[in-house]
Amino acid sequence: MATAAQSVSIVGMIAGLIGVMALVAVNALFLIWMERKVAAHMQLRPGPMEVGWHGALQTIADALKLLGKELITPRDVDRPVYLAAPIVIFLPVLVSFLVIPFSQNLIIRDMHVGVLLILSFAALTVLAILMAGWASNNKYAVFGAIRSVAQNVAYEIPLLITLMSIILMVGSFRLTDIVAAQNRVWFILVQPVAFILYIICATAETNRAPFDLPEAESELVAGFHTEYSGMRFALFFLAEYTNMFIVAALVTIFFLGGWRGPFLPGVVWFLLKVYAIIFLIMWFRWTFPRVRFDQLITLSWKILIPLSLANLIITAFVLKLV
Repeated sequence: MATAAQSVSIVGMIAGLIGVMALVAVNALFLIWMERKVAAHMQLRPGPMEVGWHGALQTIADALKLLGKELITPRDVDRPVYLAAPIVIFLPVLVSFLVIPFSQNLIIRDMHVGVLLILSFAALTVLAILMAGWASNNKYAVFGAIRSVAQNVAYEIPLLITLMSIILMVGSFRLTDIVAAQNRVWFILVQPVAFILYIICATAETNRAPFDLPEAESELVAGFHTEYSGMRFALFFLAEYTNMFIVAALVTIFFLGGWRGPFLPGVVWFLLKVYAIIFLIMWFRWTFPRVRFDQLITLSWKILIPLSLANLIITAFVLKLV
């Protein structure tokens, strides 16, 4: 019996991995098209229109072009680290999908420490960016990597403290428990300050404008991935858009009731909420100007961290009274 159960578990994991790979690929293609169209309509222009209906196949054409590009390796790079960086940045985003509950039954592994797993592997992203910048032997790449390290260290602190407010209310690190705790009211209504803080920190964590200092094109060419081409560059691009999906999924789970909603299937509600949050993050890019680096760090250390600590203390105090 144990052997049969293990076989079923292994088959389920393999099926889940194939599903995750397909989701990551389709999600990236869709989000790139979505970002182009959002940017275009906010600037009163049509965006891509020629390849497919409203340019829907343009990103597929771009992906095929990237796959056909030559993999150029500069002469003076630290070759082992340079080659490892795209893999190190991409693998953690795949692992994070193991514990994300798309619906009550659509989850690969319902772990007691699901939140910790996602946050732990998310920390590897900054390591990969540092590896890419340092190994490239390019001053712009190094500047971008250094900025990314400082930015991620600064914004991970209020992000973790903000999530702790919700975890304290639920009393569990299991993502399905957090969704189950919102059967009556979504936590965005109970913790609006935490929601706003998390959105700001998540935008900075994914290096999105107005916090895209590590890749600031007008200053650093392409930042930490300046020296990457072809499929190696595509892995960085794929990881960025997949990270957007993961942070939006966490917003949905922690603040928007996860898969809960009337009439439609749970997975449909979950994806609708996730892409609504991603649209909000894209909206930020075309609304707010890029901040200076000193403003970026000051915002975190002097405003967001004290606010998140105050929110956590108030939450603990209210829970103690109740």
